[in-house]
Amino acid sequence: MIEVKINGLFMTQSQASGVILKEIDGNRTLPIIIGEFEAQSIALGLENIMPPRPITHDLILNILDAMMAQIERVIISDLRNNTYYAIIQIRRRGKLYEVDARPSDAIALAVRQNVQIFVEEEVMRKGAYSAEEFQDIEEQQSDPQMSQLERLKKELQEAVENEEYERAAKIRDDIKRLESRQQ
Repeated sequence: MIEVKINGLFMTQSQASGVILKEIDGNRTLPIIIGEFEAQSIALGLENIMPPRPITHDLILNILDAMMAQIERVIISDLRNNTYYAIIQIRRRGKLYEVDARPSDAIALAVRQNVQIFVEEEVMRKGAYSAEEFQDIEEQQSDPQMSQLERLKKELQEAVENEEYERAAKIRDDIKRLESRQQ
């Protein structure tokens, strides 16, 4: 297994969110497309932002804590039919449990607990890019240093300029949701 770290979050041109995992002792990166809410949850975890009320991933950790269980590590375990699979290893009273999960949920939990994330070698072989290949992909995306809110505002401006009003309305709603969460 290969230990990875979160190298960033991204949004595709088709408005899908993703997370980039990078080998700690190597140069391969593994981009995984994830849901918008999971991407926001990962971003909150990375920035140590606690919402006023627990969101789903915080609730799960609260339940584990109440049960005196802890996440030991997260493993991106398989890639089948363009779908990634993950396992959350949980230890309770000396016994190790493995729970099937979507990678996005497993990663959102891992970032909140500062838990190691691993990728099976076969998954990395099938889905990863070398640093050079990934740089080409990144250049096609928006500026990785740009915050999600800045990126959405830029996309909103482009949508209005291109008279894509339905897309602009959706982006406007996304901006409002993001801004309300940041208050």
